[in-house]
Amino acid sequence: MSSPQPPEPSAWRGPLDRVLDLIYPPLCALCGANLTRGRALCDACGGALPRLAEPFCQSCGEAFPGKIAGPFACPNCSDLSFAFEFARPAMVRDDLTLELIHRLKYNRDISLAAELGRLASEAFTDPRLARALDGSWPLVPVPLHRRRLQYRHFNQAEEIARVLARHTGLPVLKALRRIRRTDTQTRLTRKQRMENLRDAFQITRRGRRWIDSSATGAVLIDDVLTTGSTVHECAATLRRAGFRKVVVVTVMRG
Repeated sequence: MSSPQPPEPSAWRGPLDRVLDLIYPPLCALCGANLTRGRALCDACGGALPRLAEPFCQSCGEAFPGKIAGPFACPNCSDLSFAFEFARPAMVRDDLTLELIHRLKYNRDISLAAELGRLASEAFTDPRLARALDGSWPLVPVPLHRRRLQYRHFNQAEEIARVLARHTGLPVLKALRRIRRTDTQTRLTRKQRMENLRDAFQITRRGRRWIDSSATGAVLIDDVLTTGSTVHECAATLRRAGFRKVVVVTVMRG
């Protein structure tokens, strides 16, 4: 008989948040205003962060100024063939949004995951994601290598996916494992990044079991999309394993 599983964080997070609010009154992460109910951003700061709006590339979500009639692919994507159908960031690149993401990842400010997940959920207003909602496609977080996970103690993509699950009703599925540690990609070109990530991911047993029951599609989740190389390799791994469609949702377009 398997041992009983601990309760999900959502089962105790509400009461615990209320107790912590009394001991340590929460403040907005951007302006310092007083907050309640476990929030990390005030409504004013959250509402002021710039959202992705049309026109934007229908492949990678790169925003473009001015007016463009109808769907289009940006010059960076026109000659590329991604393994995912499209990527839909919720936010455009912005210093304040990037600060929140960096504070979650590098300062381990886990309270910001709820705000970033809430922002990411706005991407699901895109009508192209309706089939994922209707079909209950799983949310698949981009995995960290185990050594990086041991150092950071959490995977920011998984934390964001957990919040997205509460907003969308979609299940979280840890379908991917990172089996090869890769060099930092900050200074690499898109071609070098794709080569650096080749064969870095593997489908998990959970992922295979899901495919055996339903292989319609999956929604890859990450914090930032820059060149698309990481989510491309993840999507390629999912597609080779049997998922027929893969789309990408991120908090921000880098």
